[in-house]
Amino acid sequence: MISMTKAPIKTETNRLLYHQNNSVTGITLVCFCGIHGNEPAGFYGVQKVINELIDKQVVFNGNFYALLGNVKAINSCVRFHDLDLNRLWSKEDIDRLKGNSEQTALEKDEQSALYSEIKSIFDAHNGPFVFIDLHTTSSPTVPFITISDSLNNRSLAKKFNVPIVLGIEEFIDGPLLTYLNEFGHISLGFEAGQHQDKKSIVHSEAFVWLIMKQLGLLKESDFQFEKFHKILNFDNGFFEIIYRYSPENIERFEMLPGFNNFDAIIIDQEIAQYKNTLVRSKYNGLIFMPMYQKKGEDGFFIVNKISTIWLFLSSILRGLKFHELLRILPGIKRHPENEYSLIANKQIAFLLTTKVFHLFGYRKKIKTGKKIHFIKRDRKVSTFI
Repeated sequence: MISMTKAPIKTETNRLLYHQNNSVTGITLVCFCGIHGNEPAGFYGVQKVINELIDKQVVFNGNFYALLGNVKAINSCVRFHDLDLNRLWSKEDIDRLKGNSEQTALEKDEQSALYSEIKSIFDAHNGPFVFIDLHTTSSPTVPFITISDSLNNRSLAKKFNVPIVLGIEEFIDGPLLTYLNEFGHISLGFEAGQHQDKKSIVHSEAFVWLIMKQLGLLKESDFQFEKFHKILNFDNGFFEIIYRYSPENIERFEMLPGFNNFDAIIIDQEIAQYKNTLVRSKYNGLIFMPMYQKKGEDGFFIVNKISTIWLFLSSILRGLKFHELLRILPGIKRHPENEYSLIANKQIAFLLTTKVFHLFGYRKKIKTGKKIHFIKRDRKVSTFI
């Protein structure tokens, strides 16, 4: 009997839970779990997969690695100790990490060990690489996938019958998968359900099996395909985040009870309380990841469904490289040091609107003085550093 309230492992040496290293040039699937220590379902789901792989002596047509993220936090059953391990993956953070600068946060040790494991995987294979990160949410939810909005991420994500959410990288800084995506690799986040829901374990297990099959690492006959296909069969479609509520003092924030992920909300609806003041919705849409826990940064998000016409048009425009036309417009220029970044003055950015930049694949927006940087998510594969 699995207890969802107990830490899943008792040692700090088991970050690499399992691996099969069969091919230098074949597909390499890397599965992360336990990046947040209060989300054990991903670990349990992966462990069930590993046990069956060992029992049946299954051999992959490629490579597979399962890595535990924040070992200290998952042993303590807390989201994190000092820092959120899934907010530390920026170029600046990694440069400091490799510079061996003195760090006192426990999560910096965790990040250093995890980075070393990832680097060793890149050193052992030529690719292609696919990364998945298993999570759960504090509110009840159907399973869903989060991705940075690149065409290769979309292509793989839409093979699953679950909702797909774009644009998370516009609202939060430093997620592990966003960092990996910047080297051109496919990276999917999978949210399996609510933290303590036993079904979250089964959903995690199903997702790992099914993505192995989709990538050609396994055949349907190697596992219980029909069973897991039925388990992970929900309404799908693409959604994008349009709003994030992030209180400065999370300890003074409290969601009002009763919200499930993807519940419909309307403008001016009461959503939460912050410092004893009601927080009301600024948009019509769907509530996304309402926070019913005390550690974190994000109170809630709001998402809207994306039309299939917009998705089709954006795919065509990107495939034809029409995004290069943006560079010749007045007030827009290519960043001198980053081929995937455009610098726009605020006037032209206002005229085109963020939606237009989204259409051409520019999702991340950073304001610097009178300029706005738009960063493209579709990228050529480059060397991991």
